[in-house]
Amino acid sequence: MPTAGTTSRELGEGLAAIARAAYARGWALGTSGNFSAVLEAQPLRLLVTPSGADKGALRAEQMVSVDGAGRPEGGGAPSAETSLHLAIVRGCGARAVSHTHSVWSTLLSEQAAAEGGLAIEGYEMLKGLSGVATHVQREWLPVIENSQDWAAEARGVEALLRRHPAAHGLLIRRHGLYTWGRDLDELKRHLEVLEFLLEVVGRARTGDGGEPWRS
Repeated sequence: MPTAGTTSRELGEGLAAIARAAYARGWALGTSGNFSAVLEAQPLRLLVTPSGADKGALRAEQMVSVDGAGRPEGGGAPSAETSLHLAIVRGCGARAVSHTHSVWSTLLSEQAAAEGGLAIEGYEMLKGLSGVATHVQREWLPVIENSQDWAAEARGVEALLRRHPAAHGLLIRRHGLYTWGRDLDELKRHLEVLEFLLEVVGRARTGDGGEPWRS
């Protein structure tokens, strides 16, 4: 599912497919979650899921195109977190972004908030992340506070990502996971890998399917 060179319709279909798959796996229930991909790098234009949409029934024609300031270019209301998507694109050069509200990402984002992030290390599945060639890897997912005004927080998120250039995702406290990729294929892989790892870590901490966690 490459982003570069595709039409808006093709990009929308790819985004909708990822969103529907996330819904089916319990990662974007109700109207939660949002997904985006870069339509054009210069000037920056983004295709993003609409506000309040059921991700389990999402269609390509529902996607909203926005400019680099998050303003819709046609009809429709973009996700309320569009500013955060734009910040991630600018902060780490991503071309596709996802935000999910899984149970494990929500719970772990709260547990890891005091440390400023969540470390995941030693698991073979880490090799599914771009640039990781061994399970001897310490993946750091920064945790940021939730906000109702992401436009005001965008500059801070960009700065955070520049301080953690090796990160493949971030957590919003009591909210969920953001991850990204160079195209839709990489985004889909990173989403699946990180959601798997978050569930493994969560189950290990609770003793449900793994060793009980000890602080």
